[in-house]
Amino acid sequence: MKSDDTPFEGGPMDGRVLPVLVGMTGHPPKTYRIPVPDPDGGPPTVLVYRRVPRDARGGLRFARWKYAYAPEGGKGAGRKGSGRKWPWSKPDTAPDAADPDATPGGKPDDAHG
Repeated sequence: MKSDDTPFEGGPMDGRVLPVLVGMTGHPPKTYRIPVPDPDGGPPTVLVYRRVPRDARGGLRFARWKYAYAPEGGKGAGRKGSGRKWPWSKPDTAPDAADPDATPGGKPDDAHG
């Protein structure tokens, strides 16, 4: 597989350039997750970086993309809560079960339009 040297911006990886595998289209993944082990043996901390277009005037002309640090933990980063609404996806929340009235909106006695 092919890889491109991709710069990282912000967070603990700021200024580093890593080889990132690219897909069939030549683009790296939209999100890049880096697990960092906990020194006390706890669960690892996951650093999340989002792919953004790279400025063409930058010093690394070979990279079309860079990764920007996502300190919020990857909201909108391609996992749950990403904002994508596919027709076959289940809704995020259940319909309001507290409203027992199934009458559609409008006047209650308006039967003929």
